[in-house]
Amino acid sequence: MTKTIGYRGWRWKAVWWQRFFLLWTTIEAQTRYGIPEELKPGSVVGNLAKDLGLSLSEIFDRKLRVASEAGEQYFSVDAGKGELVVNDRIDREALCGQSASCVLPLQLVIENPLHLHRLEVEIKDINDNSPVFQAKELSLKIAESAAVGTRFLLETAEDLDVGCPCCLW
Repeated sequence: MTKTIGYRGWRWKAVWWQRFFLLWTTIEAQTRYGIPEELKPGSVVGNLAKDLGLSLSEIFDRKLRVASEAGEQYFSVDAGKGELVVNDRIDREALCGQSASCVLPLQLVIENPLHLHRLEVEIKDINDNSPVFQAKELSLKIAESAAVGTRFLLETAEDLDVGCPCCLW
């Protein structure tokens, strides 16, 4: 009777490991690229052929295409080179507002047989907006008796890249 229980325990473990490895092989990694905002149309984001392990003929024959989850098609696939390229200029502030991170989720669709791959493109901020002050000039009246190193608070400036008014000292 002891041998039967041991045999069942071993058999259960073998089945569990088999299912674990089966699931492990079906899980695919998600690809993520990072680009600065305001790239020119036609700029290369990444090499999909290399990153997905596909040949250029497979990309063309299986009709690899990009479907955007955001609605607008900022990216396309250059089937001749297997590269993900920018279709249109991307303004991070207009797309993501004041969010700390800006990630565009994409779906890569490959036909015959159908495969879907998730892809994320992180849009990194560049300092393309200068701070703006409300007043063009500021007059300070400083007494002669002011101590050396005294600091004076200036009005706040608005910087669209940062998202909140910044105090300049």
